[in-house]
Amino acid sequence: MSRHAIVTGGGSGIGAALCRALVAVGDHVVVADLDEAAAQGTVDSVRGSGSARALRLDVTDAAAVQAAVDDVVARDGRLDLMFNNAGISLGGETEELTLAHWDSIIDVNIRGVVHGVAAAYPVMVRQGAADGRGGHIVNTASMGGLMAAGLLTSYVMTKHAVVGLSLALRSEAAAKGVGVTVVCPSAVDTPILDKGAVGRFHGRDYFLKGQGVRRPHDPDVLAQEVLRAVREDRGLLVTPRTARATWLFGRLAPVTTQRMSAKFVAKQRAMQAARAEAALSSPGQKL
Repeated sequence: MSRHAIVTGGGSGIGAALCRALVAVGDHVVVADLDEAAAQGTVDSVRGSGSARALRLDVTDAAAVQAAVDDVVARDGRLDLMFNNAGISLGGETEELTLAHWDSIIDVNIRGVVHGVAAAYPVMVRQGAADGRGGHIVNTASMGGLMAAGLLTSYVMTKHAVVGLSLALRSEAAAKGVGVTVVCPSAVDTPILDKGAVGRFHGRDYFLKGQGVRRPHDPDVLAQEVLRAVREDRGLLVTPRTARATWLFGRLAPVTTQRMSAKFVAKQRAMQAARAEAALSSPGQKL
C-alpha cells in the first residue's frame, strides 16, 4: 500500500536519499526544502512507482509547516510518514559563536523538528483512532545526539534535544498507533560536512577523524536503513557498526571517553593552527 510522506531538507543529502528510497518503493512524497530549486532537482532525479512534488518550506515557520501537513491531508486523505530531517551544523570555538549563531541552529534543528511534530502528530493520532494506522515520525539526529565533543557545542546540544524529544514521544505515542524513530548516524557524505565553520573549524576533517573513519556513510545506504527501521518500528537507529561500537564504549566508559574527547579537541586545535600558518605563508591556500 502506497504511503504519503513529507521529507524536510529533501533537496540534498540524507533528505534527497530518503525521497529516492520512498519513491522507489511506491510512496508519494512531498520534497520540502528552503531551496525550492534543490527540491525540484530531487523530484527530477527520483525513479520508481511512487511520485514526488517539490515544496519550498522554511521549517522555522510553524504556520508554513502546518500548512504543508494540512495540504497533504486535504489532497491525499492522510499523512503516513513525517521525516523531520532539515538541519544545519555549526562548528568552532564556543566563545566565537554569536547569539545569532545560537538562534539559527536552535531555530532549525530544534524548533524545525518541534514544528514538524506539532503539525503531524495530532493528525496521526486521529488516524490511529480511526483505523489503527496512525503513521510514523522520523527525526534525523546524529551521533552528536548521543555523544559529546568540544568545538561542536551548539550542534551537539540541538541533536541531544532531538533524541530526547523522539524517545519521550515514542513512549507516549505507542498506545495511539503512531511510531517514532530517531536516526543517529556518524558522518554522512552530505554537504553539511563542509558547511557551518566558525573561525578555523574544518568540518570534514573533524567529523571523519573524530569518528575514526576514512569515508563518510553513504546517504543512500542510510536511507535504506531508515526505511527498514520504520518497517521494524525501531525507536533508535545508530549506524554504521562503528558508530554503535563508539556509542556503546561511551556508555560503558564515560570518563575515559571524556578524556579522549579533550585530547581530540587539542589535536584539532593544533591542526587548525597549522593550517592557518600554512595559509599565511601561501595566501592562495584555503583554511
